[in-house]
Amino acid sequence: MAQKKAHEVDSWLARPSSEAVIVLIYGPDRGLVSERAAAFAAKTGLPLDDPFSVVKLDAADVERDSGRLVDEARTVPMFAPRRLIWVRNAAAQKSLADDVKALVGDPPRDAIVLIEAQDLKKGAPLRTIVEGAFAGMALPCYGDEARDLETIIDDELRIANLTMAMDARNALRRSLGGDRLATRGEIQKLTLYAMGKGEISLEDVKDMIGDVSALSLDDAVDAALGGNIAEFDLAFTKQCQNGSQAAQLLAAAMRHLLSIQLMRGDIESGNRNAAAVIAAARPPVFFARKRAVERALTSWNSASLTRALARLQATTLQTRRRPELAVALARQALLGIAVEGARLAAGRR
Repeated sequence: MAQKKAHEVDSWLARPSSEAVIVLIYGPDRGLVSERAAAFAAKTGLPLDDPFSVVKLDAADVERDSGRLVDEARTVPMFAPRRLIWVRNAAAQKSLADDVKALVGDPPRDAIVLIEAQDLKKGAPLRTIVEGAFAGMALPCYGDEARDLETIIDDELRIANLTMAMDARNALRRSLGGDRLATRGEIQKLTLYAMGKGEISLEDVKDMIGDVSALSLDDAVDAALGGNIAEFDLAFTKQCQNGSQAAQLLAAAMRHLLSIQLMRGDIESGNRNAAAVIAAARPPVFFARKRAVERALTSWNSASLTRALARLQATTLQTRRRPELAVALARQALLGIAVEGARLAAGRR
């Protein structure tokens, strides 16, 4: 099969096979998809700013003009030994899949086709066609894990000739992830700010990225929705120790659940998948939380979210009547949601 597992992608991109002339790079991490597509394009050796050598298309244009991708791939190059046909924003377009299928049956001799796509589930036509092609290669891109984040941080620190204090690294790592380009951009912003200092301190991270402890309200809610009971209890306790009031915690939880409910409604209407809904969310979802939000959207449906909101509303009323028990009531309500989250997550596996 012409595909790589997520952990194999970087090593393949370092030395791409010359037989792969139809390359599909896809996944929910759009920044990582874009970064890897640019890396592959650079490996072709073609001048990427030359419109005669590199043709950039949007998948929507290919969809409207059936056969255009095939025509571009069959065009004889005039000023280079081959051409790069670079297609962006691919998804479930039928005409695009049909064009790729035609090219798989008779691979282009003078062109390389590079396709950037959103998250394609197993069995999606475009992904299936490329995975089954001798001349194709399908490369998945998922959100950065802890090991990937460490590598990116180390790379940018080396480029900037800086070191970083351990507490600063821990704080930075906590605020990163979800989107590769956003992650790299935040680190580059930080290294530019600290240029000439030699070592990046925790204060530098707080100045440029923001005090990550401010995210703990959302951390507690994300943990509850994800069914991570121990993680929720830790985040909740930390917030209480930092002076947060029960009303703040409940308000943050309700605000977050209402946002999840609206996004879940879009998914259930059949319009978009979770990744697309999150990408289009306004206000935008903080990139470090995108994976947690996507998991919540997968586990919780509209009915279960409605029950959770009703629980929080009732608890808010109780805390006003019994302010001396506000923290205990808020913890109990959110703990109940965490137990429900664990049950829903277990049912999804």
